[in-house]
Amino acid sequence: MSKLKTSFFCQNCGTQYAKWQGQCNACKEWNTIAEEIIQKEEKTSWKPTATENKRVSKPLKIKEIDATQEVRMDTTDSELNRVLGGGIVPGSLILLGGEPGIGKSTLLLQISLKLPYKTLYVSGEESQKQIKMRAERINPNSENCLILTETKTQNIFRHIVEVEPDIVIIDSIQTLHTDHIESTAGSISQIRETTAELIKFAKETNIPVILIGHITKDGNIAGPKILEHMVDTVLQFEGDRNHVYRILRSLKNRFGSTAELGIYEMQGSGLREVSNPSEILISHREEELSGTAIASTLEGMRPLMIEIQALVSTAVYGTPQRSTTGYNAKRLNMILAVLEKRAGFRLGTKDVFLNITGGISVDDPAIDLAVVAAILSSNEDIAVGKDVCFAGEVGLSGEIRPVNRVEQRIQEAEKLGFATIFVSKYNKIAVKNPLIKIVLVSKIEEVVEQLFG
Repeated sequence: MSKLKTSFFCQNCGTQYAKWQGQCNACKEWNTIAEEIIQKEEKTSWKPTATENKRVSKPLKIKEIDATQEVRMDTTDSELNRVLGGGIVPGSLILLGGEPGIGKSTLLLQISLKLPYKTLYVSGEESQKQIKMRAERINPNSENCLILTETKTQNIFRHIVEVEPDIVIIDSIQTLHTDHIESTAGSISQIRETTAELIKFAKETNIPVILIGHITKDGNIAGPKILEHMVDTVLQFEGDRNHVYRILRSLKNRFGSTAELGIYEMQGSGLREVSNPSEILISHREEELSGTAIASTLEGMRPLMIEIQALVSTAVYGTPQRSTTGYNAKRLNMILAVLEKRAGFRLGTKDVFLNITGGISVDDPAIDLAVVAAILSSNEDIAVGKDVCFAGEVGLSGEIRPVNRVEQRIQEAEKLGFATIFVSKYNKIAVKNPLIKIVLVSKIEEVVEQLFG
């Protein structure tokens, strides 16, 4: 029996120390270092199948390496395929994070029930009957999905050898534990060790593994930061539980772009893919209302039309309030300062509230012009036309700066039936014979004159 060993780990960043100390040297957090019992056994963490041959890798010249792309596994979910970069790469490790109750387990269970591959869904949080109850709402007659309730990695690998699945889903990594480390499930050392075992398994067998990870109150994935460095792809499932829409983002992707976005609608029968998100992000109203403007933005390769709502009112308490939802508050303050200094609008004594509909957050500077239009529309109490949209960045001197991929934005606005789009005159536009009227502006004053003059 090997001797028990203890070590000290920072519960925030996972840094290991030989003895306890008050502050972590790596992340500078106080009182986050805790003692954990560790005991390494002289065993292999993953037992490969008998048909596998152990090959020692050797250095190759870069021109000798096979450059043919590996065939990806189609998830039958167009939104997930887009975010992953075309599907699941065999042998990859994918980490899906999100707040409690946002729909992580529902998303992966729904995908595993629809996959044409044999899938082993391992749950450490729910019983098989509970999972069956959720599956009844989605697709109860799946022949390819196997449900296993287990938390010990050695038992999971034993079942994998028997079942020989094509994809393994773990719900969640914080519930797993291994015999090689004697500490509680969810601790820093257990998460690191169980993830290392799953990585070794995935790379040796070429079977992809999808992990679900919990989220801390700060919005970060729980456990050591090294967990995100170990996996190949980190996905974030987010959204307001008061809204029906969910957004899937890629925070890290070794096999594709991190700028892509997937949108789902939560329904009683599971998550529905939203193929045209512009329709859900724009309010369908019959009468024109002041304080609203439509912006053309981009998420990855996908153009979106979003609605900006603004409310400008006289400050009652002396100090004006600046409140934003889904938009950077500091950027709003900058735009208000530009409007006061360059355009002459007295907004310093007024409350300004800004909201992006649909419960999404956007950091694209191209929506600045729509923010300006919404604020001025509310201030003047004059509605902006329902068929008018905007795509332009506002500079500190009040100039309208050009934005990238303006042709895509114009084509999306044209496709959705908008009649006019305001863009910077410094943009080089290659769209021929557009059905939409393109208004070129260079300063905020020109926008004000066109809209309210």
